[in-house]
Amino acid sequence: MATGDVSLNPSIRSADTIEFQDALRAKIVGQDDGVQALVELFQVFTAGLNSPGRPVGNLLFLGPTGSGKTRIVEAAAEILFGSPRAVIKIDCAEFQHSHEIAKIIGSPPGYLGHRETHPLITQEALAANHTDKLKLSFLLFDEIEKASDALWQLLLGMLDKATLTLGDNRRVDLSQTVIFMTSNLGANEITDLMGGGYGFIKTDDKPQNNIDQKVERTAVEAARRKFSPEFMNRLDKMVVFRQLKRAELETVLDIELGLVQKRVLDTATNKFLFRVTDSGRNFLLQEGTDQRYGARHLKRAIERFLVYPLANLLATQQVNLGDLVRVDWDGVHKELTFVREKEGAIVSPETPEETLATGAAPLQDGLAKDTPAEAVSGEASTPASIPAAGPAVARQSLQGRKKDHR
Repeated sequence: MATGDVSLNPSIRSADTIEFQDALRAKIVGQDDGVQALVELFQVFTAGLNSPGRPVGNLLFLGPTGSGKTRIVEAAAEILFGSPRAVIKIDCAEFQHSHEIAKIIGSPPGYLGHRETHPLITQEALAANHTDKLKLSFLLFDEIEKASDALWQLLLGMLDKATLTLGDNRRVDLSQTVIFMTSNLGANEITDLMGGGYGFIKTDDKPQNNIDQKVERTAVEAARRKFSPEFMNRLDKMVVFRQLKRAELETVLDIELGLVQKRVLDTATNKFLFRVTDSGRNFLLQEGTDQRYGARHLKRAIERFLVYPLANLLATQQVNLGDLVRVDWDGVHKELTFVREKEGAIVSPETPEETLATGAAPLQDGLAKDTPAEAVSGEASTPASIPAAGPAVARQSLQGRKKDHR
C-alpha cells in the first residue's frame, strides 16, 4: 500500500550518543565546540558511516595552555573505555630531532639495538581498549608544534591513508582510530587579545564585539603559518579552545572539590566530609585565577591551600572518621580556617559497594549532592560530644606560601 512522504529529523541523536555527550559536558567546562566535534565523530562511527581507508577523525585542538585540550581527550577515554589512560599519547616535545622517530615506529633491522626499540604505535596497542561493543582507539599527539619536521611528514600518511609502516615493515591500520593533535600556537596573541583584568575576565576598555571569532581567527592563522598546506588539508576539523571566564571557573572549582572529596573518601582510614564556604571558594578562585596558565593554576591553588592542610590534619589525627570539616576564609588573619562542625557525619556502610557509590557521587562544596540520608547525621539525632572549649579550629598559615591578597 502506498504511503505519503514522511518527514525525517537528522538532528536527533542516538541514546548512546546523548549519554556520551552529557557525560562529556559534565567533565569539560566552557568548550562546547570541542565537545560537539567529539560527539559528531562518535555518532558517525557508531552508525558505521566513517570513511573507509581513513582515520575516524583528524582533529587539531588549538588554544592557550590550561584550556582543556588534552583533558577533553582523557575525559572521552574515561567515559568510553573506563580510564583516562586509555589513550596512546605521544609527547611531541620528546621528538624534536628526526632520529627520535624510531621511538614511534621502531628501528629497522640492522641498526644496533633494534630488537630493544619497541614502537609506541602498534596494532596491539591500538586494540588494547577495544570491546565487543566499541572497537575504537584514541591516538594523541600532544603539543605537535614542538615536533621535528620528520614527525609531521610521518603524520601525512597516517592522516590520509590511515596506515603506518613500522621499522620491521609491519603495517598498522588506523581506520578505527581518532587522531588528536594539540597545539599552543597563537596562545600569546590570544592572551593579548583577551586583555587583562581579574583572571580570565576581560577589562571593560577592550572591545567585546566578535571576540570569539577574533580568537579563532588568530589561532587558525598561527597554525597555517606553522604547518604546511598538505598537512592542514588532511585535517577534518580545527577546534579553538577559548579561555575560561569566572562562571566557568566556578564550575571547574565544583568539579575539583568533588575530586578532592573523593580522594578523602578513598583513603584507608579516617574518612571525613568537608565543605567550603562562599568566602573560602572566592579565595581559592582568586588565588587560582591566572590568565596565562588557565585551569591548571586553579588546580595548583586547590592542592596548595586545601589538600596540603587536609593532609596535615589527617597525619596529625586532628580529624577522625565521620567528621564534617568546614573550610572558611578568615579575613582578619588572611588565611583559611578548618573547623570541625560535626562528628559522626558518615555512617560506616554495610558493603564496599555503598562506599564506592558514596565516593563516586557528584559533589557540591565537598559534599555529595545525593548522599544518602542515613550517611549524614541529621540535626534531630543525638549530637556527638563536643569539648567545652567549642569546635576544633585549625588555621593554615599562608605566610610565605601565598601571593599578596588584595
